[in-house]
Amino acid sequence: MTDWLADDVAVVTGGASGNGRAISTTLAEHGADVVVADIQKEPREGGDPTHELVESEYGQRGEFVECDVTNMDQLENVFDAAEALGGVSILVNNAGITEDTQFLDETEDDFDRIMDINVKGPFFAAQFAAERMVDADREGSIVNIASISGIVGRGNGVVYSASKGALRLMTYALAASLGPYGIRVNDVSPGVVETSMTHDDLGMFETDAAEQYAGRTPLGRVGRPKDIGNAVLYLASPLADFVNGESLVVDGGATNSHGIESSEDE
Repeated sequence: MTDWLADDVAVVTGGASGNGRAISTTLAEHGADVVVADIQKEPREGGDPTHELVESEYGQRGEFVECDVTNMDQLENVFDAAEALGGVSILVNNAGITEDTQFLDETEDDFDRIMDINVKGPFFAAQFAAERMVDADREGSIVNIASISGIVGRGNGVVYSASKGALRLMTYALAASLGPYGIRVNDVSPGVVETSMTHDDLGMFETDAAEQYAGRTPLGRVGRPKDIGNAVLYLASPLADFVNGESLVVDGGATNSHGIESSEDE
């Protein structure tokens, strides 16, 4: 494996399970020490805790910090833990929640919870990280995990789409704000990825929805967490030194091919 990230300390929110677990281990595989920030240390899919895997499988330092990203004190604890490892240089805002709710059934509590976790959390995590990087005169990378639902609206997830659209535009604004300090900000926008969240929270893999989605995807499958980990690795690595304020869509070509497909069918 390359040592592209040998001098880096990464913070991954929601890093214990699913995409966050794959992101954490992929960054460690290429040399980063990793602070896993999550509400629980046990992976939803089972197995060793992610921070332990970072150490046992990849020989990097791993730390777990219990963190609800809407809690400012807990967020600050995360970046204090990163300072103890040498200081954050990579932040991955992966923590987030989704929904399968019709618009007329959405409540104020639904709205507040989704926007707090998916927008407020990444905003202040980025602020904490940027403050540490700027104070240390340290260049770095922030990668937000958005969604294709922030590009193409989803009718059974209006608040979710709004939150991921906000995160995508926040990415562009942060890139403009932090670029002069040598801090790059980009996002990864996944399509459907097979994780515990899509299994258990959305129930996608208990119906034919995932098969239908895969059938509409040029590459013929849904995403895997490692696909997201690899995309984050690219954006965090020296390979992307001149990439700033961009959205990397990781969906097998589904989003940009649906329009062509439908027009041919008409």
